[in-house]
Amino acid sequence: MYGDERRIAASIITHQPEIMQVPLFPLRTVLYPGGPLPLRIFEARYLDMISGCLKNDEPFGVLLIRDGDETGAATTYDVGTLARISDWYQGSDGLLGITAIGEQRFRLIASERRADGLNIGEIELLPQDTDTQLPEDYKPLAHILSGVLDDLGRLYEFLERDYEDAGWVGYRFAEILPISAEQKQSCLELDPLSRLQIVRDVLDTVHGPDNSTSD
Repeated sequence: MYGDERRIAASIITHQPEIMQVPLFPLRTVLYPGGPLPLRIFEARYLDMISGCLKNDEPFGVLLIRDGDETGAATTYDVGTLARISDWYQGSDGLLGITAIGEQRFRLIASERRADGLNIGEIELLPQDTDTQLPEDYKPLAHILSGVLDDLGRLYEFLERDYEDAGWVGYRFAEILPISAEQKQSCLELDPLSRLQIVRDVLDTVHGPDNSTSD
């Protein structure tokens, strides 16, 4: 086990919240557990952060910006997702590109801004969603999702898939549907079945309800 995994396991056994410090990356996007996050890095504070994360195999925290922007000061929502770098490359323009994968959700307790502008957060890891079998009446969503992900190309090509898990299906829909950032944040904070209901409501609004029945 990695050190982070040992600490998480210990906190589960003792039923104590897991508190840790991580560098924070406020963004105008929501990252979900198990989801991909492509980024182009050009600010010195984040180049140093990525270097440290790669060297030490440590995650960073992604939070949705509530007010402000990505290159300056910003206030964020309190619930975010840990991200671990899975791939990196140097672009033809000299910029560093990375792909990170969402891990566990967390709640921000406090943060401080270092002299270099990087925010360091004290966070509490939130319990992982319990494995929830995708209910029968949501199975059509899994079929739709499978076709969509197959068309999305390289970003989802090697992503681990679990169309039988309600949490996984809801997260993937939430990250690809054209809904507001606030709705995406709500989906991050909800339980799996409530998240699926939002997804189905959005799809019904766009395409109309699926009234088909199987023989």
